[in-house]
This record gives sequence, C-alpha cells and structure tokens, in this order.
Amino acid sequence: MTVTPGPPRVAGAPPRRTPAQTLRRPVARRPYPPDSFAGTDRPGGRSGAGPTTPTWRPGRHPAAFTGPELAACVRAVREPVHLLAVPGRGVGLGLGGDVGAGDPAGAPVVGTLPALYPEWLGDRSFAVAHGVRFPYIAGEMATGIATTAMVTAMARARMLGFFGSGGLGLDRIEKAAATLAETLAGEPNWGVNLLHSPGDPALENTTAALLLRHGVPCVSASAFMSITPAVVRCAATGLRRTSDGRVERRTRVFAKISRPEVAEQFMSPPPGEILRALVDAGEITEVEAELAAGLPIAEDITVEADSAGHTDGRPMAVVVPVVQAVRDRVVARFAYPRPVRVGAAGGLGTPQAVAAAFALGAAYVLTGSVNQVSVESGQSEDAKAMLAGADLADVALAPAADMFELGAKVQVLARGSMFAPRAGLLFEAYRRHDSLEQLPPELRAKLERDLFGMPLDDVWARTAAYWGERDPGQVERALVDPKHRMALVFRWYLGNSGRWALAGEQGRRTDYQIWCGPAMGAFNRWIAGSFLAQPAERGVVQIALNLLEGAAVVTRAHQVRSFGVPVGVAQFPPRRLSLGAHG
Repeated sequence: MTVTPGPPRVAGAPPRRTPAQTLRRPVARRPYPPDSFAGTDRPGGRSGAGPTTPTWRPGRHPAAFTGPELAACVRAVREPVHLLAVPGRGVGLGLGGDVGAGDPAGAPVVGTLPALYPEWLGDRSFAVAHGVRFPYIAGEMATGIATTAMVTAMARARMLGFFGSGGLGLDRIEKAAATLAETLAGEPNWGVNLLHSPGDPALENTTAALLLRHGVPCVSASAFMSITPAVVRCAATGLRRTSDGRVERRTRVFAKISRPEVAEQFMSPPPGEILRALVDAGEITEVEAELAAGLPIAEDITVEADSAGHTDGRPMAVVVPVVQAVRDRVVARFAYPRPVRVGAAGGLGTPQAVAAAFALGAAYVLTGSVNQVSVESGQSEDAKAMLAGADLADVALAPAADMFELGAKVQVLARGSMFAPRAGLLFEAYRRHDSLEQLPPELRAKLERDLFGMPLDDVWARTAAYWGERDPGQVERALVDPKHRMALVFRWYLGNSGRWALAGEQGRRTDYQIWCGPAMGAFNRWIAGSFLAQPAERGVVQIALNLLEGAAVVTRAHQVRSFGVPVGVAQFPPRRLSLGAHG
C-alpha cells in the first residue's frame, strides 16, 4: 500500500520539506441536535429526509451499516465519509458516491467527515518548524542503539530521528555528528542527543560544543533536572533576527522530561546568570543573549511517560495534560510569538497507543523501545531476538548504572536475563555495607562467581584503570572512601551488562541489560503473524508508517463512533506501506 501524500503544502512552508499538511475544508452541513438521526428510534427522532436535507447515493461502495462493511469504511481514511441516517437501519457510513439535495431515493446525510491523513494527527506547526511530513520521532536510544543509519532513514522519510549519544565517548559522538552532517547536508530534520552529565559537566559542555561545531540542527536534551550552560548554549548559539522581525534559530532544542517542574524550566527563557556567563566566556554573543532572553529554551517538550530505561512510571494520560497546562501558563506569562509544543513518549507500541497520545493533544509522538528491533538498530541480533519474545509483563526495574548510589531505577527486559535480580543484589549489598572488605564471605564468593566472573580485586584493578584515563578524581576519591570504591566496582557490572547485550556476548546472555518497557510486549502482540514478525522486514520507517496509519484508522473509528455509528475498536494489522511520490 502506498501512503498517499495529502493536499498542498502549508503556505510559507519549505516546498520539499512539508508536503501533505493542509486540511481540506470540511463539507458544510447544517448543525443537528443529538436526537436528529433519522430512523434511530431515539425520542423525537425524525424519519426520512426533508426537502432540504442532503442525501447520498452510492457509487462504487454501498452504504455500510454492519461490522465488516463499517470496518472497511473506517480503514479508508483518505476519503471523506458521509454519516447516513436511514429509517429502520440506524446510523451508517457512505464512501464516495454523490451528495445532492432532497433526493427521496437517497440516504439522508447528517454530516460529512473530511479525509484524514496520518500527517494531520499532530500539530501542523511541528511539521513546518522541523521540515517534516509526519509528526513522528524515533528517539535517542543510548549507547548508539539509535544509529546514524536509523537517523538517516527517518530523515529521508521526512520524519525526525535522534542519534543516541548517551554513554558514548566523545570520539564516537563526534564521528556520528560528522557522518550525519555530511550525509544529510542541508536537511533540517535530524539530531543528536545531549545527555545531562551531573557528575561530569566537562563532558556535557564538550558534547554541546561539538554538536554546534558540526551544525547539528536538532538537539534532544534528556535527563536534565535543571538548566545548565551547555543546553543554554545550544539554544542561544546562532539566534538571529530576520528582515521581517522574526527570530530564527540555528539549533532547535527538544527537552525530554517527565516532571512538570522541569518542563517549566525548559519552556521559560534561560536564566540571566547563565546567559551572562556564556557571553563573558565568549561562547555566545551579546545579541544572541538578548534574543534568547525572550524565547523558551525549548519549543518542543517531549513528555516521557512510563518507558524503557529511566522512568518515573507516570501514566501518559496523567502527565501529558498536566504539562500542557503548565505550557499554557508559561506561554501566557511570557507572551511568546510562537507556540511551545508538547509531544508524547513512553508506552507507544501499537496504533491504539499512538492514537491515544494524539487524542490527548500531543503535537507529535516519539517511539523508543520498539525501534530496538529494527534493522537499523545498533542492538545485537541476540538481544533483538530476546526483545522479540517479550510480553507485557516481561519487564522489571533494576538499579541504574549512572545513578547507582542514589537508588535510581531503569526498566529492563526480565525474560531471558538475570540482570534485574543480580543488579538488585548489588544495590542491597551497597546499602547494607560500607566497603568491599565488609561483605560476608559467602556473599563475596557469590558475587565473584555468578556476577563478575573474577575476584573483586581484579574488578577494582580494571575499574581503576578505566577511571584513571577518564576521570582520575574518581580513583583518588575511592582510595580514601571505601564505600565509593565499592560503588565503582558494582557499577562495573552495571555498565558492562549493557555492552555485553550490544555486542551479543552470548556467554554473558543471562547478564544482558536491555532497556525495555511493556510497549515492547504490546508491539510483539500487534505484529504477530504479520510481515513485521520477520526480523528483516522491521525497518524503522516501516514501523513508523504502520503505527501512524493505524493511529489514523483508530482515530477515524472514534470519530464515527462518537456520532453513533456502531463500529468497534479499530484493528489495523501491519501491512507493507510506501511513502508515495512526494515522500
């Protein structure tokens, strides 16, 4: 099936970047009260068409009043659909055909829904701002699981993708940024992740500098709890006022958040003291600082609900409306000239979930876990196979490597891996004891045998060598703080468990740390028996197109159901989709 492009572009939008974004004008119909459906047996209902009531005569498709026929009408989202009220048959649907005035042989038309394209599900300004066709992002799965190939595929499909830089060294991040800048030269719809590094601000600042140096057009700031100079620098660098008075951004910052108070910080202008410090350091100009003081740091706020990896576990239906309300207050307070968009992420593995996000008012959606099984994913084939076997309950919470001492958790795959209980054992040992030397002999032996596969003294030697090159201060602290030394040793296991999964080291299969949420299980159930069940068919774009197409069908079903059409919850089995001539 070809994804047919929509009507002409929005006026003023880049001609090649934003096709299919202008909504067709709905067919004008007179308002009708709830009891006006003819022949529906409702009190006060009218039967038959009056002299001025529009009527419909079928073309290729007959009127639909029963389950299979209604489902077929609902799937035809790119055609206008007429709401029919026929005496004795109730409310039904008509596709195509002719609508006239007062034809006694026709079916009374009580309304017409215009065509619905997947491109239209989100906020139209998102497409204009980022030069995309679809309101859809493939998120920045860390350690390069979201690869340059994934970002490139999304950009060429007129969607948006972020390279997963979290947990990578600067050389890997720079190589990825340079590759993407060359491959996608001049394209506005790609980006790289900027991960907050509270324990290593120099890494965060250096990462921001290299992203700016390579002209990365979009930066997704994630895991931030407060605003830092690095993220302000990304937002402010390159700001300029155009000849018509608009402020134009060189770098568009996205903020991935799960807490309203953090969202408010990103929706607000940068703190004045940070702007002044950046000017004094020569990292932004006075003009850039002045312009930044009147703009939000991020104009796109991605609300992350219950998700794989780091998660606050908040339901999407709870947190998204709260952040939207915060947005409305902040925009009113600062009188911004442009909208601040709120997108949704977390738990999006089926068309119904994506449709629910858009029904909440999400400007765009961002997927993560499900893209791990795509052909472009940097995850190992062994780990992909484990993910493909996951069901809804096959997840668990485990200690996070980057915030181990704080007790922070990540959501991981439990099926086929012992990582979650083993990592939990490490945290419990850290909580109960003050040094490696205080560990009971039987516990120490168990850790060395089942988790580390070597004596803890050897683990410390490797850990000290690693930190001696990366951050010698960590080693110096560990030599005078035995509990910190124990934390670094335990974090060796947590950090390497993810690398073993990426490398597909099957000898360490039971220690794989694979970030995964319940959406993976829902995705697996949805694609079962379809072409997407075959690993070679799971392109990231094909996954995206099917989720969006299915979400449009689910949305159409809800529309007609709200007018009394007896259609069930729409099911959309995956099918091969292509972008069409203007993709």
